Amino acid sequence: MMTSTFTRCRGALSLSGVLLLVAGLAGCATPAPPPSKAELPFDQAVAQATDGLVMQTPKQPALIARMSAKRGVVLDPMIDARSAQQTVATQQLQERVSERIGSKHESMEILPFQRANLAKARYLLTGTMTRLSVEQARSPLRIDLALTELASGMVVAQSSVVARDDGLDHTPLPYYQDTPVPIKDPIIESYVRTTATPAGQRADPYYLERIAVAPAIKDATTHYNAERYQDALTHYNSAAGGTASDAQLRVLNGIYLSSAKLGRTAEAEQAFGKIVAYGIAQQQLGVKFLFNPGGTAFWSDAKVSGPYPMWLREIAKASAGANVCMDIVGHTSRTGSAAFNDTLSVQRARYIRQRLIGEAMELSDRTKTSGKGFRENIIGSGTDDAVDALDRRVEFRIVGCG
Repeated sequence: MMTSTFTRCRGALSLSGVLLLVAGLAGCATPAPPPSKAELPFDQAVAQATDGLVMQTPKQPALIARMSAKRGVVLDPMIDARSAQQTVATQQLQERVSERIGSKHESMEILPFQRANLAKARYLLTGTMTRLSVEQARSPLRIDLALTELASGMVVAQSSVVARDDGLDHTPLPYYQDTPVPIKDPIIESYVRTTATPAGQRADPYYLERIAVAPAIKDATTHYNAERYQDALTHYNSAAGGTASDAQLRVLNGIYLSSAKLGRTAEAEQAFGKIVAYGIAQQQLGVKFLFNPGGTAFWSDAKVSGPYPMWLREIAKASAGANVCMDIVGHTSRTGSAAFNDTLSVQRARYIRQRLIGEAMELSDRTKTSGKGFRENIIGSGTDDAVDALDRRVEFRIVGCG
C-alpha cells in the first residue's frame, strides 16, 4: 500500500520520510473533473470553476500546511478569447475569481500582478471567456481558468464551465474601445492556449517567455483606462521590446493611443506606422474604420474619424514601401439582411481602396477588394455600438502578387 501511494503521490511535498509518516502522506492533486455542459448562472459557474481549479492543486500534509506560508498566486488580467479584449464582463470574472479564492481557499493568496511577485508567487492564474456562438444573441459563455506553476512552467490545474449570459456587460474597457486595430497577436493566442491547456502539460512557452513584461503592460493599460495618459505612455514605452521580434501589438497600440491623447501628433503618427509595419509582417492587419450606418462615408464625428486620413496615409506608405499585394476585405455587423451586408461590405472595401490609391498610385495594380458581410463576425451582437466595433472592420490581407 505504501509503495502504490508513493507512486501516485511522488510529487508531493514532505520534510522527511519520518514526518511524512507522522503527518500522513501528502495528498495528491485531485484530477480535473470533466467539463460540465450544463449552463449555469454566472456567479455559480465562476464559483464552480474556481473551486474545481483549486481542488486540483497538490495538497500539502496538514502539519506542513500549518507551518507554511500561503501559496502566492499572480493573476494576468482575464480576456475575451475571441476578441482579445478586456471587457466589463471579463473584469467582473477576474474579480469574482479573486474574491472566491480569498474567501474560500485560505491556502492561497492573490498577490498584485507585479514583476517582483513573479519571482515570489508559486502560481500564475489566467482566464478567458468565450462565447460559444456568435450567431446567437446572448449565447452561453465558456469560462476557462488555469493555474501554471511558475517554477516548472507546468499547468497544474485547469477548469472549464459553461455560464449563461444573463445580462452581462460586454462593453470593452476604454483602451480596447479606442484601439484602432484588433490586438489578437501571437502573445494573446498563446495566453488563450495556456488557459485551455489540460493539467499536467506545459503552458505555452511563447507566453511564459514573455511574462516578465506583462505587469508593465497591465499597469500601462490601467493608467490609460483612468485617463492618466502620460503614466500610460511611460509604462508602454518600458514594455516595448528592443527588436521587432519582441514587439507586442497591445504595446504598439498603447504607445499610439497615449501619444494621440497627449496631443503628440508626430509621435502618434510614427507609432501608427509601426502598427502597420507589424501587421504587414504578420501578413494581416485589421483596422476599425467606422462608417455612417448603411453607407460608405466615414463616421461623421471627427473625434472618431479625425485620425482616418493619417491611418490611410500610413497604410498606403507602408504597403507601397514593402512592395506587397493586398486583399482589402470589408466586414459589417449583424444588422440587416445578409445580402445587404454582403454588398455594403464590398462597397466599403472599395472606398478604402480608392483612398489608398489616392495616397499611392502603385497600389492600383496591387490591391483587390472583397466583402464578407457579417459571416466573419468576432462579436456578433448586432448592437452597432462599442461592443461590436470589431465586427465593422476592414482587413488588409497580404497575398501573392502572381
